[in-house]
Amino acid sequence: MEPINAEQPAYSLVRLANAAGINKEILAGFQALSEAPDLRRSHFFAGRFENVYIPRARLPALDPVLAAARRGAAEHLGRPGLELAVGYWFNAMAPGQTTQAHRHDEDDELLSGVYYVQVPEDSGDLLLIEGGVTARLRPQAGQFVFFAPELVHEVSVNRSDKMRLSIGMNFGIRG
Repeated sequence: MEPINAEQPAYSLVRLANAAGINKEILAGFQALSEAPDLRRSHFFAGRFENVYIPRARLPALDPVLAAARRGAAEHLGRPGLELAVGYWFNAMAPGQTTQAHRHDEDDELLSGVYYVQVPEDSGDLLLIEGGVTARLRPQAGQFVFFAPELVHEVSVNRSDKMRLSIGMNFGIRG
């Protein structure tokens, strides 16, 4: 975990091998399933649910992403081999939408992260805010960003004409 410089919040970036094919499958699965009436949705802001929960069993293409996320989280935390429980959700941002500033430290989270499935040009930056300092990250498809759950973060407006799709996640010790 290294900040870009000493005055920016700490985070780490990890790339997923073979991301293009995996992301294509995830995107197709998300599009087929995201409107299913039995899915859980949360965080209704500005006319949309920010979080859509699709069970792994209904979208097996998630398996390599979740496995890589567990490895990346263990490395970020400096605890190799640690079994981590992962909670995840999809965040689909249509043109003109944002994700409001928030944190993920309401429970026993050890680490938060995001994985990018589809990132059109100019579809919003991830802003990590710590002590009045903001790190602006331009996401890329196939990239993970890991950061402390108490770090305030938000996503700037999607100025593209396409949907941006990411998978948010929280990690904690499996109990």
